[in-house]
Amino acid sequence: MDLSIIIPTFNEKDNVTTISNRIIQAMEKTGSNYEILFVDDSKDETPQILDELSKKFSQIKYIHRTNGRGLGTAVVEGFDKSRGTYIIVMDADLQHPPELLPLILQRLQEGSDLIIPSRFVEGGSDGGLNAFRKLVSWTARMIGRVSIKRMRNITDCTGGFFGLNRNVLINADLDPIGWKILMEVLVKGNYKTVHEIPYSFVSRDAGESKMSGKEQLNYLRHILKLVCSSEEDRKFYIFCLIGLSGVLVNLAMLFILVDILHLGHLRSSIIASFTAMLSNFILNDTLTWKMKKDGASSLIPKFSKFVVVSSVGIIITALFAQFASWLKISIVFGQMIGIVAATLWNFKINNIWTWSNKEELAKQEERRIVVSQEGIQLSK
Repeated sequence: MDLSIIIPTFNEKDNVTTISNRIIQAMEKTGSNYEILFVDDSKDETPQILDELSKKFSQIKYIHRTNGRGLGTAVVEGFDKSRGTYIIVMDADLQHPPELLPLILQRLQEGSDLIIPSRFVEGGSDGGLNAFRKLVSWTARMIGRVSIKRMRNITDCTGGFFGLNRNVLINADLDPIGWKILMEVLVKGNYKTVHEIPYSFVSRDAGESKMSGKEQLNYLRHILKLVCSSEEDRKFYIFCLIGLSGVLVNLAMLFILVDILHLGHLRSSIIASFTAMLSNFILNDTLTWKMKKDGASSLIPKFSKFVVVSSVGIIITALFAQFASWLKISIVFGQMIGIVAATLWNFKINNIWTWSNKEELAKQEERRIVVSQEGIQLSK
């Protein structure tokens, strides 16, 4: 079978007939062998309507779950029960236009691993949302893109409308919380190419929105869970936490040397800074890059590299503070920006130099993902 269209439903009795007819009409011209699989958790008359539709149209199938755990798990069950070489996921509320299905299938057949219709590339629109929902949606996207590396180049990383090659799901241990299943696929899927195409999000005409305070909390829980399960993201946050612990070590040592041992200020500052640097190195070697053990003989060379990288980080921070002073703005603001820049520098260079090896670099190159947008210049 060419294509499986998976549609999770919850109390969508007013929409399932319309979306089925529009999908069938849109797919008629493609000549493709396809199925429409509804995974339903409804408590209204939706299952009865789906049963009637499945008898009328051979393409339509449905699964009714009496103890379902939300939209995300419904889509995962749809992945397991579907048969298509390619899979498209969409909502039943008609906010995702079925008329876009042939183009998504075409792009998949042309070789893209993952197709994401986006409201935020040229030609797209999120006009179906009111101002408050737009703000909530923007905040959610920014949290996701800042928190998780694989989502940073995706303009519509939290949408529920996407297509993929079934191979993307091989060995992907999908375990979503709430309804943002696309994030789960982006973090855990096996893909190398993502292609975004524009679409216009339309307002819901029937049924009720499923967005709630509980779902927003689930979203934050999902982000945290994905960060913990993603080695490349988890490593960065551990590095930042260790950096914060180094500040505490530095201040504690400074207090001991000055207030208890009564050493001179300059000498105490140097010793405290070196102690904090040593503490950071040991913790990073033990926790952040714990899988890269080369024996005790490698510690001195690695520590030397760590000191060099950290020293450059200190210079970066000082330069930002100095620039702030020259521009006659708050030096504290300049220092804060410098700390962020230095942290990114320290993590990146330590990752590719201090604790790097050829095997890991080869894996990073293999995992490199290319993101492109319809009508927009290709970028990595």
